[in-house]
Amino acid sequence: MKTLRLGGRRWPKALLLAVAALAIGAVLGTARNGEARSAAAPSNTAPPVVSGTPQVGSALTTTNGTWTGAPTSYSYAWSRCDETGGSCATISGATAQSYTLKQVDAGNTLRVTVTATNSDGSASSTSVPSAVITTAPAPPAPPATGCPAGTGTIAIGDLTPPARLAIDQQAVTPGIVTPSAKTIQLHARVTACSGRPVQGALVYATAVPYNQYSVPPEGTTGADGTVNLTMTQLSGFPAARRQQLLVLFLRARKDGEDLTAGVSTRLLVSFPVSLR
Repeated sequence: MKTLRLGGRRWPKALLLAVAALAIGAVLGTARNGEARSAAAPSNTAPPVVSGTPQVGSALTTTNGTWTGAPTSYSYAWSRCDETGGSCATISGATAQSYTLKQVDAGNTLRVTVTATNSDGSASSTSVPSAVITTAPAPPAPPATGCPAGTGTIAIGDLTPPARLAIDQQAVTPGIVTPSAKTIQLHARVTACSGRPVQGALVYATAVPYNQYSVPPEGTTGADGTVNLTMTQLSGFPAARRQQLLVLFLRARKDGEDLTAGVSTRLLVSFPVSLR
């Protein structure tokens, strides 16, 4: 066996060569491992992209971008910038992949910075600015009803289209019209907006066919929505020898409006007739 003298002692040559090889391998291995770790840190090849509707109340979402180095995690930081994407300031608490736009964002742009991390390090990349954030349009106004607010009696002047008058609770006195009924009194009520009484409506009534009873002047409804009209018997009553019904044409309207327009309404009603 060949030996070498080292430190005053003789050592087997094979042993010395093995120890030297281990030392050289350790040095070279450490350098190569250091170079591998440095090369494996994330590196961005395409920046993150922000998508979504740039409007207050909507959400913007970002992609992670494209990276080398096989990142194992990503973190996000949203920033509010001016209209050109400059003068950015980090938005406190905006660290999720999505961000819901607030009123304070209106008139600005947003950018997001994505940081990719793996066991060898981390790197960051920032998106281009979003479009300028707009304010959400106001919801459409509810359709007009023409009805005044509140409950109870409606003054005719406060009622406008598309609201319409309605005539109900029609009655005549006497309840059965006979040849001896030289006058009859018509009672009617005018309402609108789901049954609220209307004060100040003008009510017109005439018999059909004409000339059975007189046509009284238009009556005006009171606070309870009612009106009474007195009609006088004329030579045209009865209209037939076997007449069983007295038909009346009724109209309710708002003074100053066209007779067939606005809030006006028309109705045919009938009442029993006895010619015995």
